[in-house]
Amino acid sequence: MTRRLLCLLGLALLALSLPVAAVIETYEFSDPALEERYQLLSAELRCPKCQNQNIADSNAPISKDLRKLLHQQLEAGASDEEILDYMVARYGEFVRYRPRFDGATAVLWLAPALLVLAGVAIALLTLRGRRRQQTEDAVELSAAERQRLQQLLDKTEHDS
Repeated sequence: MTRRLLCLLGLALLALSLPVAAVIETYEFSDPALEERYQLLSAELRCPKCQNQNIADSNAPISKDLRKLLHQQLEAGASDEEILDYMVARYGEFVRYRPRFDGATAVLWLAPALLVLAGVAIALLTLRGRRRQQTEDAVELSAAERQRLQQLLDKTEHDS
């Protein structure tokens, strides 16, 4: 019992220590609007090394350099578009979480809609095929068979 308690305590302490690994950097901004732009842009830019984190959340050295560069460019008066253009020129369109729509990224933007349309088309074709199959499976009775069926129905009515 004590061993289990010690394990639980150890896990709890480990869980409490996770925020220590978070990125904590402070930059002095000349204007609060620059700090807000910094937060938005650092969340928009992807870490080239981690690839599944933005530069605001990544502890990779390259992310630290990109955050510092972002701060310097904002303080130098660069616009958001100029900063994004610089980062894309240096690291490629991949550095943006929301790449621009152009010939190279059209597949990224259009793929979800195309997949939904393909799914709807497949569902419609499948349903149409099933209806057609059910129609083909329906048996047409000849006049003699209809007469025999009617006799059987009449007989069951008289018996009950």
